[in-house]
Amino acid sequence: MTELKKEILANMKVSPTIDVEEEIRKRVDFIKAYLKKHSFIKSIVLGISGGQDSTLVGKLCQMAITEMREETKDAAYQFIAVRLPYGEQADEEDAMRAIDFMQADRTVRVNIKEAVDAMVKALADDGVLVSDFNEGNIKARQRMITQYAIAGAYAGVVAGSDQSAESVTGFYTKYGDGGTDIDPIFGLNKRQGRALLKELNCPEDLYMKVPTADLEDDRPSLPDEMALGVSYEAIDNYLEGKEVSDEEAKVIEKWYASSRHKRNMPITIYDEFWK
Repeated sequence: MTELKKEILANMKVSPTIDVEEEIRKRVDFIKAYLKKHSFIKSIVLGISGGQDSTLVGKLCQMAITEMREETKDAAYQFIAVRLPYGEQADEEDAMRAIDFMQADRTVRVNIKEAVDAMVKALADDGVLVSDFNEGNIKARQRMITQYAIAGAYAGVVAGSDQSAESVTGFYTKYGDGGTDIDPIFGLNKRQGRALLKELNCPEDLYMKVPTADLEDDRPSLPDEMALGVSYEAIDNYLEGKEVSDEEAKVIEKWYASSRHKRNMPITIYDEFWK
């Protein structure tokens, strides 16, 4: 095993095998421990896409919040599921079914289209032309601005749906969906997340849904695997220490290296960023 792969496996924390029930309990307890440590926090806010990762995080958050209400007798604890469409979203039905599955305490829906379009126009008015890819990142960051606004209104924190198969490739927007307070499913890969959802009796079509960031207008619903150039099965195998082809390893490691900056806080003169 190369030194780089050792570094990646150590940083991504994925176990080759898991006990599904134990993982569910461990991650619910992690969320509860965070809430207990910060007693002023009364809500958890999460953007719901209708995909596997946010569905899993939402279910775990609702479980944690429900237990906190029961244990503390404090009715103020709540889980807030947030829909953040840009105009009309093709997967709106999936998102609402995911919210039904997690039995969210409250659902908030904010259409970000007007805010995003206003930003793009303001930039264009000053001569800054925004590419479709760049606008996709603006959408992701606007969604996070909205979630933090909601969290600020309800003494809350923002949960993220980043897992290790996503983290290793940097397949998220810096300070967008990557800018959160807690990431309850980090350390799991895609297949392990599916296993947790199956154990939690999630509808199969939700956790088997083709993963897509769906940020670009020019390439709507582009599958993650097409954008990455490598399958999640290969990424999962790599993170579990299993054999993958040289080409698959090369692609994964290239993404890891190029996205290193995303996994760090802002760089200062004391950071050895060249490593």
